[in-house]
Amino acid sequence: MKDKINLKIFKDFVQSSNFGGLLLFLCVVISLIVANTSMAVPLQNLLDTKLGFENEAIHLNYSVSMWINDGLMAIFFLLVGLEIKREIVEGELSSPKKAILPIIAAIGGAVVPALIYISFNSGSETVSGWGIPMATDIAFALAVISLLDKRVPTSLKIFLAALAIVDDLIAILVIAVFYSSGIELSYLGYAGIGIAILILMNRLNVKNPYLYLIPGVFVWYFVHHSGIHATIAGVLVAMTLPTNNTAVESPLERLEHALVKPVNFLIIPIFAFANTNITIRHEMIEGLTSPLGLGISLGLIFGKPIGIVATSLICSRLGVGQLPANSNLIHMIGLGLLAGIGFTMSIFISMLSFDNQLFIEEAKLSVLIASLVAGILGYLILKSSSKGKYTNAEA
Repeated sequence: MKDKINLKIFKDFVQSSNFGGLLLFLCVVISLIVANTSMAVPLQNLLDTKLGFENEAIHLNYSVSMWINDGLMAIFFLLVGLEIKREIVEGELSSPKKAILPIIAAIGGAVVPALIYISFNSGSETVSGWGIPMATDIAFALAVISLLDKRVPTSLKIFLAALAIVDDLIAILVIAVFYSSGIELSYLGYAGIGIAILILMNRLNVKNPYLYLIPGVFVWYFVHHSGIHATIAGVLVAMTLPTNNTAVESPLERLEHALVKPVNFLIIPIFAFANTNITIRHEMIEGLTSPLGLGISLGLIFGKPIGIVATSLICSRLGVGQLPANSNLIHMIGLGLLAGIGFTMSIFISMLSFDNQLFIEEAKLSVLIASLVAGILGYLILKSSSKGKYTNAEA
């Protein structure tokens, strides 16, 4: 009987967001260890290995790392897009009253870190990395706050989820507008035709969500060759899937549920393992106190909470929106720090920001350390602010 109870506890843990966060953390640790041993070169050779095929008409021959960053991450962005659309249709962003505070707080939490970064890097060749500290890793942030269980109001968790989703949307727009290469209009036109087909499928009430993935693959291919970053295709496809605000599971929700575990337990860990294999060198340690490193670190650790808390309090005082139920200033500071866990999206933007490999590695290391510090501080502040257990009714 005891073994069955222990097995159930283990299964529940594996299926929880906490396990996804732990798996992600383990992949980062293992990747860092490998990158600083004799296995670093074989791992890099593996990531540089070309896979695929190409001829005069089709070009699909890329390195393993590019397949991960442009291919697998497009699936991650597909899931993000599905979450954004669901929240807009039926969730915390479905009405102006619900959406206004998370939207404004997310904007504040993106603008302030970017300004801090620019203040340190203005006029230098690293200024292009201003988008790095703007991002929040929704999976990590929610995993940390879920560890607090009922010691924080449920409303605070909902607010963080809504804020992080808006934050993702801001990051997506930043990538599409500022971190894409020269636009090839012909490929963009072909991608537009693919999107039009998907919209038509929506209008024709096609219910099978997997049928949307067939044109979606072609949209990804054309967006990839258009100069806009390929991962944006995932968001575009997500926006065409039908959903509703009823209790009946929609095609969007079916696909979202199908993707959550593969993305959280496979795709993001693979991305983390492939992109945190940082061989730490002396100049990189020095880079932590360089304008690049300070801009990222201070942007995530201080810029995020300052931007989120300031805009939230201003909106609340003006009556534009309401703070999460049963929350106080300490709760909001802790939440703002958790939003400073940049990780996945920040590392992703780091790779788009620079051509200089040393800058990329310094940025990744700064993101890792700053995210770790922000996460620990946020957790400790929220834990120390707990006066008791909150129920769903209280929240």
